[in-house]
Amino acid sequence: MQETTILWADDEIDLLKPHVLFLNEKGYKVKTVTNGSDALEEFRNDYYDLVFLDENMPGLTGLETFMQIKAINADVPIVLITKNEEEPMMEDAIGSKIDDYLIKPVNPKQILLTIKKLTENKRLVTEKTTMAYQMDFRTLGMTLNDNLNFQEWVDVYKKLIYWELELEQLSDAGMHEILTMQKAEANVQFSKFIEKNYLDWVKNQDTAPTMSHQLFKKKVFPKLDNVPVFFILIDNLRFDQFKIINPIISEFFRLEEEDTYYSILPTATQYARNAIFAGLMPLDMEKRFPGMWQNDEDEGGKNLHEEAFLADHIKRVLRKDCKFSYHKILNIDEGRSLNDSVNNLMNNDLNVVVYNFVDMLSHARTDMQMIRELASDDAAYRSLTLSWFEHSPLLDLLKFLSTKQVKVIITTDHGTIRVKNPSKIIGDKNTNTNLRYKQGKNLNFNAKEVFHIRNPHDAMLPKLHVSSSFAFAKEDSYFVYPNNYNHFVNFYNETFQHGGISLEEMIIPVVTYGVK
Repeated sequence: MQETTILWADDEIDLLKPHVLFLNEKGYKVKTVTNGSDALEEFRNDYYDLVFLDENMPGLTGLETFMQIKAINADVPIVLITKNEEEPMMEDAIGSKIDDYLIKPVNPKQILLTIKKLTENKRLVTEKTTMAYQMDFRTLGMTLNDNLNFQEWVDVYKKLIYWELELEQLSDAGMHEILTMQKAEANVQFSKFIEKNYLDWVKNQDTAPTMSHQLFKKKVFPKLDNVPVFFILIDNLRFDQFKIINPIISEFFRLEEEDTYYSILPTATQYARNAIFAGLMPLDMEKRFPGMWQNDEDEGGKNLHEEAFLADHIKRVLRKDCKFSYHKILNIDEGRSLNDSVNNLMNNDLNVVVYNFVDMLSHARTDMQMIRELASDDAAYRSLTLSWFEHSPLLDLLKFLSTKQVKVIITTDHGTIRVKNPSKIIGDKNTNTNLRYKQGKNLNFNAKEVFHIRNPHDAMLPKLHVSSSFAFAKEDSYFVYPNNYNHFVNFYNETFQHGGISLEEMIIPVVTYGVK
């Protein structure tokens, strides 16, 4: 390992010789000077991994020296050492973005800890994280072979996402590959679990997890109390994407409840999101709203009546007055317009906001080469989501709401998965175009690769024709037509899709925040 070099400036450096000798014995190379000017000259002429600065030196003070060193190379960590325990001094140092702050007298082990924290942190974190995941890998592997229930699958998925985000910080490609394989195996077992249990959940909701059509009844309506509730649905937001924006939201709100629910099948906007707002499964929606429900083969928008569905839902379930608003945000101007009028919403019991950006991002990644390159993998896709959120009107809205007495619920309608394995299917000309599920007559496919629901009514789905059925892609596969195979594979491979069965698409975050 390359020797770590340290520059130490202190006008009483002779008194610190035992510390310097201790560090030399530990393998560190320490250069000492007695004032800020000499420290600057040394720093300009040589490379140092770390700098210690005494605050009270003759000539340039420690903070003044710090500012000039940072102007030369802002990446080198600097530690301020001082006898001054006064709060203004500490605030000055912190405000100047000092990397660490020590109070004299310092002992050698305290210095050693600071050095390791600032120069070896990445290596130590990598070693510790890798070791911890290797231990958990075996536990997770054994768990996947158990007969898990729906809550245990949520726990497995959360654990996999935790490790994905932890390992993302490391440069160990081997660990990333192992985790990717373990996630793939988890999705194989999860798909089997859904095939075995989904139709039973639909028939007997007492033994089922909370699903799309029960979301308002179980997670929103009980929270309508004395303060306005803002229900914000970010279309197509996966659990991992939520986890990276949550720290920003938590700067302004107190996290009260982090929970999940299961998306219905198909995990597509026209089914899952309509079910959320109507509080009904699609078959019941078709019966109750024959003029508004749109099937796959119908022309026109499929999510144009969410406000009407919600109004009916409130009246049917709450059976009391509930003043609510509904806004769908499709672009930045609509987001800003909502923010300008948000004060008018404070007298409502419930305010629903649908943000479509992440869904548009996933579609743009399919259609636009530039977005494909910007979101080349899951980590980049998360990063792009985070960048959008940090500069979005949605964050501005949340900052404003954090100053009011409100509750905020953030969720989504379904997730998305990066597809890699083409699965051949044959259908007639009226078969829908979604790559993760197909609805049509006389569908022909490899039975091992799909979850086939012969009678859509068993899954509370509309039946377009007597012989119509649904086929759902599992894990990371996507449907392609044999006569257009190469085109589909070249265009859609490695794109983010939804509509089928995977942990990413079906296990959905629903999170409640209160004001601090």
